[in-house]
Formats: sequence, C-alpha cells, structure tokens
Amino acid sequence: MIFDRNEQKAVVALLGAGSMGTAIVRRIAAGKKILLGDISEKALDRVGEDFKRCGYDVETMVVNALQQASVEAFAHRAAELGPVMYFIDTAGASPNQASPEHIVNLDMVGTGYAVDAFGQVMAEGGAGLIISSQAAYMYPIPNDIELQLVSTPTEELKNVKFIQEVAMQNSGFAYMIAKRMNHLQAQRAAATSWRKRRARINTISPGVIVTPLAYDEFSANGEGYQRMIDASAAQRTGTSDEIAEAAAFLLGEHAKFITGTDLLIDGGVIAAIRTGEYQLG
Repeated sequence: MIFDRNEQKAVVALLGAGSMGTAIVRRIAAGKKILLGDISEKALDRVGEDFKRCGYDVETMVVNALQQASVEAFAHRAAELGPVMYFIDTAGASPNQASPEHIVNLDMVGTGYAVDAFGQVMAEGGAGLIISSQAAYMYPIPNDIELQLVSTPTEELKNVKFIQEVAMQNSGFAYMIAKRMNHLQAQRAAATSWRKRRARINTISPGVIVTPLAYDEFSANGEGYQRMIDASAAQRTGTSDEIAEAAAFLLGEHAKFITGTDLLIDGGVIAAIRTGEYQLG
C-alpha cells in the first residue's frame, strides 16, 4: 500500500534515536519525512521500524556525531530529501557514562558540528532544537570566558585553555560546561548562520527526566537524584512526553519570534539551588 502520495514533504531530521528525541518527532512529524540518525544501527532498525508501523515516513542513517564529515553527510542527506524544516539534536553522553574527554567531544564539539552543518541546509522558516540540560545552570562560567567560547570555531573549542584546565578535570564539570556551551552555540547560530537562512534555533534544558539511559545515572547516584527531586517544587521526575510538548511549541508556528534562547524544564530544581533550598553535593 502507498500510505502517502504527497511529494516534497517537509523534512524532520533527528540526531540521536533515544526516547526523548523520538517523543519530539512523534509530536511533530505526521505527514512529513523523517530522517533518523544514530551511531547504533541496532537502535536505528528498532526505532525506524516502530515509526514505520505507526504510519510515519522514515529513513535511517548511521551517523557518528563525533566526526564532522559524518554529521555533514547527515545534513546533506536531509537536504536531498526535501526542505529541512526541523532539526533536533539529542546526541550526548551523561557524566556516569563517559570520560570528560568523550563528553567534551560529543556534547560540546559534536553538537557544534551539527549546528554548523544544519546551518548550511535549513529551509527558510525552519527551526532547530538542541537538547541541553539543567546542568548548564549549575556551573556559572565567567562572562569573559563565555565570550571567548562563543567566538571560537567548533573544531578549536576543546583546545581553549578553560576547557582543558576545567572541563577536562572530571566528567561532572565536562557535562555542565558542555551543556552551557550548547546554549552559546544556539545563540551564535541564531545570530549568524541560521539567521542568514531565516531559520530559528533554540535549546531546551531538561531536569530529571526518566528515560532508559537515565537509569545509568540513577544507579550511580540514586541518593543524590532523590534529594534533587525532593527539593524541587514539582516533587517528581519529568517525562519525555512533557519535553516533547515544549519542543513542539518551540519548533512550531507559535514560536516564530523565539530564537537563540533556552527553555529550562526542570520542575524547579535550579530555583531550589539558587535560593539555597538545595545544595549540590
């Protein structure tokens, strides 16, 4: 059967086949063409098949987010499929999953590769979304350092003295700094390469969201996460579907005046930290 005879459909490109990214795509991709990229062929087969069985038009592509050429090929393929109206990047590693160097390379430099590559192919009126983290608010970076980072080309980021001397010290620092850098990367793109294509790009910073990969963090530091949850105003964890609702807004027609900004969705954790109700430990 031919489920959809429409041609030249808007393209939704997702880098990272995890539950949060796929929840966002499900929310926005009906009647569109999905290009799903991930380093795991097994994950692509599983998620791609699930999308197809639910009536979505999906193509998959193995992508190594650590390699600039691989990410650029992914963006090029998206543009071949039609006008790239949506790009979502959820690729990343958490502190208890990886070394500081890997987190810097993937969550910071790899994200930069994706922002740069899609800044060359986005269609006019298109929108991008980078999934950051509440951790971006947990380590204030001096303004002069942020200005240095935002003006540094992606391929040179990990050589910046601050990154070498601070981010590389442990995985926690690497993660917090990389996620703050995601905000800066979106700001820079919104004002430069994405602006030139008349496309928007924003970030979302989720708090404690229950996903399959989050259980690695819970297993490693369950007591710390429980204290964080208990100190929050929401008194609970969040879900991928809640992130997807906010993402659909930022990617959609009602957010056309929003670009280069971050939406913190953490149930009140950062508010608790800033008011002294909760101390990082």
